[in-house]
Amino acid sequence: MSERNDRVAVRGNRANSARVYDYILGGKDHYEVDRVAAEASLRAWPGLRTSMLANRATMRRMAHWLAAEAGIRQFLDIGTGIPTEPNLHQVVQRQTPEARIVYVDNDPIVLAHADALMRSTPEGRTAYIQADMTEPGTLLTDPALRGTLDMDEPVGLTVIAMLQFVQDAQGLIETLMGSLVPGSYLALTLATGDLAPESGALAREYTERGIPMYLRTRTEVEALFTGLELVEPGVVPMTSWRPADGVVPPETETNMYAGVARKA
Repeated sequence: MSERNDRVAVRGNRANSARVYDYILGGKDHYEVDRVAAEASLRAWPGLRTSMLANRATMRRMAHWLAAEAGIRQFLDIGTGIPTEPNLHQVVQRQTPEARIVYVDNDPIVLAHADALMRSTPEGRTAYIQADMTEPGTLLTDPALRGTLDMDEPVGLTVIAMLQFVQDAQGLIETLMGSLVPGSYLALTLATGDLAPESGALAREYTERGIPMYLRTRTEVEALFTGLELVEPGVVPMTSWRPADGVVPPETETNMYAGVARKA
């Protein structure tokens, strides 16, 4: 067994949020423990699959806006997950071929698929770092990050559907944004119980299976943007964040807020 595959195998005894996500979206990169957790999660809240699909669509809209409207040419994506096309770099490099992207995740299965995350345009560049997002000091000094991104220039920090798995989300965001220069942006989506109270059962299911989930209110999500300039429409249900053609779909069966803000 190769070193990469060996590193993947050792994580198969415990459910992982990225692999549960992969299973629910119809992927093939998960273990039996992830399938069991996913099916239990869907029983706890059947809207989970719809919400996950809406989250991917929101990520794509955010990435396109940052590249096309905000002029961001560098991206740091925290909690990347198993590649599901189109990935962030495909969205932004379609708009800006010279864009540079660094992906970060701590699941070895994602590492095993990192080649798919590094198929950059000739003009741009992508890199992948296996790191724990709750240890930002280690991440921010990684040679791959420093060798790919110019930290003296603005960066788009994307944290999509990950902060519900972080107890001190405020501290993490403050540390990451504190390392970025003015003109950088924060884009995030984050699970809440406000929009779908039934998703509280989902959070309990995840937590009982060893993946602690913290649902946050709109006020708590807005607090993550403290000191930053929120762009329109502010912190809103994710399907309301700059929807395609301006048409807001029904909010049923989604449980995430979304927001983008600029560091002045």
